[in-house]
Amino acid sequence: MSTVVREQDLEALVVGVTLLGSGGGGDTGAFGRMLRRRLGAGELVLRDAADVPGVSVSPIGVVGATSVLMEKLPSGGEFDTAVRAVSRWTGAEVTGLMSLEAGGLNGLTPLIAALDLDLPVVDADLMGRALPRLDQFSWAVAGRALTPCALSEPSGQVIVVDNVDAAGLERAVRSFVAQTGGWAVLALAPTAVEAAAADAVQGSLTRALTLGRAYAALDPGATPAVIAADLGGRLLASGRVDEVARHLITDGGAAFGRGSLCVVDSGSRAVIRIETENEYLLALVDGTPVVSTPDLLCVLDRRTLQPIAVDEVRTGDEVLVLALPGPNWWRRPDRLTHVGPRAFGLACEPLLLEEAS
Repeated sequence: MSTVVREQDLEALVVGVTLLGSGGGGDTGAFGRMLRRRLGAGELVLRDAADVPGVSVSPIGVVGATSVLMEKLPSGGEFDTAVRAVSRWTGAEVTGLMSLEAGGLNGLTPLIAALDLDLPVVDADLMGRALPRLDQFSWAVAGRALTPCALSEPSGQVIVVDNVDAAGLERAVRSFVAQTGGWAVLALAPTAVEAAAADAVQGSLTRALTLGRAYAALDPGATPAVIAADLGGRLLASGRVDEVARHLITDGGAAFGRGSLCVVDSGSRAVIRIETENEYLLALVDGTPVVSTPDLLCVLDRRTLQPIAVDEVRTGDEVLVLALPGPNWWRRPDRLTHVGPRAFGLACEPLLLEEAS
């Protein structure tokens, strides 16, 4: 079933993709404003794959440093350049778009690109949330090639990458964005929509919109447990951030932020520690692991209920720590190995909520 997005839905959609970011995925605010300007009083349809037979879909999104991206926003031309380049290389026309990841700003990227290029959007993505690495795309996990693909950066430079695996593409992307503007638009090869959706998380943007609408209906005066339940999740803590630790690690020349934060629950006095990278990854209560990626860990400001990103949480913040179900696609054991705690160097098996969506 298709989902129609209008101007009055955008605030909910922005909040929804932010929550699917699990503390990462970049700043959605600026992209939300871009989308609002592009959409105006019009509407955009998130189409089920079955509703657009014959469409050739390119998954598209932004890769690189989102902090740099906020200093130099896309002009819109980067989308067209990347799509045209991958079309020329493959000899196949792109007639539809889908998202690389539903969490964070890339949940909004294909909508902006679709309005700029006048193409339909398929309601599916390759992660169902935010994750940091290209080898964590569902296509890669399912054994599909990620190349050929095209990268376009703000000054107009474009490259095509072909005949490499996910790790090789990761290295090519890092090298390209390091030498250019710090970020680029990535467009994967056009693929028949039936095949594209078969190895993707379907309905992810509709889920973001539904989650955002539930968030908009929250009563800030409700108990923390009710707030968590109204979002379809579980409360882990309501209290004060007691400690935040951050450090950098290097891997193949790239630097990643790792860290943890501790929250002391105001009622039970339990200590909740959250291990982080680009996203919140693992929650432990008094040293016992309780919930992990690929389920969603979200930290909300206790007063405003605004989601707090990994790099914005500070000692002394009064917060709610919630766990929300992650995408069903990842819950098979062979897939969990790619996105569970051990995939991030954390010595813990995946711990998921009973219900997933």
